[in-house]
Amino acid sequence: MSDEEKKAVAAQPVAAPAPAAVNAAPAAQPTMAQVVRDPNAPIMTMKKLLEAGVHFGHQTRRWNPKMSKFIYGARNGIYIIDLGKTIERTNASYNALKAIVTEGGKVLIVGTKPQAQQIVIDEAVRSGSFYITNRWLGGTLTNFRTILGRIKYLRDLEGQQADGTWDKLPKKEVAQLKKEQAKLAKNLEGIKEMRRLPNAIVVVDPTIEHNAVMEARRLRIPVFAICDTSDDPELVDFPIPSNNDAASAIKLLIGTLADAIAEGKGNLVSEFAYTKDQGEEATMADAIRVADIANEQRKAALRAARKEREERYQKMQAERYGHSGPRPVDGVKPAAAPVAAKPAEAPVAPAAQGEKK
Repeated sequence: MSDEEKKAVAAQPVAAPAPAAVNAAPAAQPTMAQVVRDPNAPIMTMKKLLEAGVHFGHQTRRWNPKMSKFIYGARNGIYIIDLGKTIERTNASYNALKAIVTEGGKVLIVGTKPQAQQIVIDEAVRSGSFYITNRWLGGTLTNFRTILGRIKYLRDLEGQQADGTWDKLPKKEVAQLKKEQAKLAKNLEGIKEMRRLPNAIVVVDPTIEHNAVMEARRLRIPVFAICDTSDDPELVDFPIPSNNDAASAIKLLIGTLADAIAEGKGNLVSEFAYTKDQGEEATMADAIRVADIANEQRKAALRAARKEREERYQKMQAERYGHSGPRPVDGVKPAAAPVAAKPAEAPVAPAAQGEKK
């Protein structure tokens, strides 16, 4: 909270406390919508972004030139994302998404990458949003009427199972119905209650979820996306430059946008994904230092793995050839250790007279 906000809050008249009622229920915690916060203040700090690994981009040979305005530089063959731009874009996305939800808008969160699936489910449930984590069905938005038909069929199957209709059917037919239900639930579980098109979609990776982004653009639905250095930020309305491969970075940013949804609804949320701490400070120099440390750790891990492979090879050579010589050169195996000559047999003494030969 800024000094101006503190002064404004302090200047408000304070009402006299009412007499406490007997067995009164404890006062409810303030909702997120009641939290006094400067809308222009950063939602998070650079230190928190560093801890989540948000600044790590892709290799320099894998990049989209349209992301150059969000790149701070390169280090050890890896692009470093400008966290100042990340904070700026996160702040803008937070306020825009909250405004959409405040007006009654519904949000769909899409993330089919394995490391993002459970995060998307948790944050969507927490914020009361729809979600897709398995596979984007073609026409989910542009052919929504057909999708509604499949959702209705899924709900009918679930109703038949609940009211005992399946108990009267042959086992083979029930097995087929269960198979259809499982397949539909896998793809439609997160949008089973969606009755109309969403007012905004949040995407973990716009490249992987390209079809979702294109359908939303065709219908002019605002798209909020986490864009890595290999993505095209011009395809989305609210790009947030960030690492979208690390689970920690995905959780931080998707959780922050889920906070915006919850705040727009005025829901009671006991735990924020992240709240700015005025005492936290960090700079892009810290990001470079963290990148150097990560690179040294990667090199150390490679050296350790190489040493382990060499030791395993030497052990194998010793077991196979009786020595632990050097590795084969140009496909030629090292010469085997010389085998000791077999000692000559002692001459057989002539048999004594009367002995059997």
